[in-house]
Amino acid sequence: MELRQMTRSPREYVGHLTNPAFFLLTASLQDGTIPGSTVDSSRMVVAGGIASMLLFVAVSWLPQQLANDREDGTMLRLRGTPGGLSAYIVSKTLTVTVVATFCALLLLVGGALFTGSGFPRTLAQWSTLVWVLALGLVALALLGAAVGALLPNPRQALALVMIPVLGLLFVSGVFFPVTSMPRWLQIVGEIFPLKWIAQGVRSSMLPDSALVAETAGSWQHWETAGVLVAWIVVGLLITPRLLLRASRRESGSRLAARREAVGQRSY
Repeated sequence: MELRQMTRSPREYVGHLTNPAFFLLTASLQDGTIPGSTVDSSRMVVAGGIASMLLFVAVSWLPQQLANDREDGTMLRLRGTPGGLSAYIVSKTLTVTVVATFCALLLLVGGALFTGSGFPRTLAQWSTLVWVLALGLVALALLGAAVGALLPNPRQALALVMIPVLGLLFVSGVFFPVTSMPRWLQIVGEIFPLKWIAQGVRSSMLPDSALVAETAGSWQHWETAGVLVAWIVVGLLITPRLLLRASRRESGSRLAARREAVGQRSY
């Protein structure tokens, strides 16, 4: 039902298609190489863009959806339905997975066709791409759900979420090598999942000659898996409690008060 409603809303799916188009345009404008190598910079941008698709869907779009559903009474109605919240969580998880995977694949194919970024060349590289995106998506989805449970209302959701999202894009080496940033900024980026997801995607798409732009001079697959699993564990401990608390705080009187306030503003 979630996916069917999305396909019936042009603004919804056009908004998701905008992100791959943005990264394709950015990659096509790159005319240099990664410093110290002969690898085109456009290939790094495409790889970083694939990782960023997960960030946009899970940490930008998902919190807004959760805030909307809390605001319009959806979560309140589901709380009174047997198995309602469980079904809600499953539906949101599947929706985020499908949308993020579709956007990432669209950018992967578009990058190969229009910028020459190519595909993973070996089975090992394909395997790396799959497990990095899978772990990264779970970690970011749990983070996005926790953020959505904390947001006060959907009107403030976009403003509160986008500034941190843009900051993560900057410090995570999506558009340029992280080695070009001060070390303290590199450390900030290493705390969050996006840097490791982007590095993992690069390891599946770029040759080893691009390692000159990586902080440790290696792809750090074990470190990538460790950081992402750590975020998943933290998310599993925190996010369900936040969602449960958010649903318990909803009541008919709160919903009626919000609707009255909206009616007064419209008047």
